[in-house]
Amino acid sequence: MSTQPSAVENTPRTPLEAWRELREGNARFISGDTLHPHQDAQRRKDLAQSQKPFAVIFGCSDSRLAAEIIFDLGLGDAFVIRTAGQVIDNAVLGTLEFAVDVLHTPLIVVLGHDSCGAVTATNDSVDSGNLPRGFQRDLVEHIMPSVLESRRNGGTTVDDAVVENTKQAAARLMDQSRSLADAISRGDTAVIGACYHLEDGRAELVYSNDPAFRDA
Repeated sequence: MSTQPSAVENTPRTPLEAWRELREGNARFISGDTLHPHQDAQRRKDLAQSQKPFAVIFGCSDSRLAAEIIFDLGLGDAFVIRTAGQVIDNAVLGTLEFAVDVLHTPLIVVLGHDSCGAVTATNDSVDSGNLPRGFQRDLVEHIMPSVLESRRNGGTTVDDAVVENTKQAAARLMDQSRSLADAISRGDTAVIGACYHLEDGRAELVYSNDPAFRDA
């Protein structure tokens, strides 16, 4: 990971510009009119010494949730982090802080998806009272507050819990990292939550503490 000034400067510079770029790419993916941008030899050469991604995408590890594909992105566009169920740990927080503090990335997207296996496993554990063994138990324990909150709010399906888990993960970033909270308060970056629909390919905004994103 390079910390040198980027040779690639024609990227979105504000959180709203970054979200609009992602929405346009997702619309192309949905319609089948993808451009596959920034994937040629010249782009590779431009990025050899530096990078300036315009979005950090912290998403689930599910094989159907490839961020660069669903947002029609290319090399150098997105800084991508993936864990099952978007579970946050110190490595995730440190990676996010690097993206914001060093690379000056203007937008963090927490990306969930329907039919999430990690959320489904947690939902099943709540019903049965049994936790999985090994480190999968750690995943379930991290996600369980979202499942319980979803039920308290009247949620009845796994996908209801997926939305709640996405919202809670996005909000938790600001609670757990002083560095991220400071960058957000300065307006240098923003955190939003989106849920991806497997059937139609749509990435739907489900969380933002800035009303401007809902109108973007």
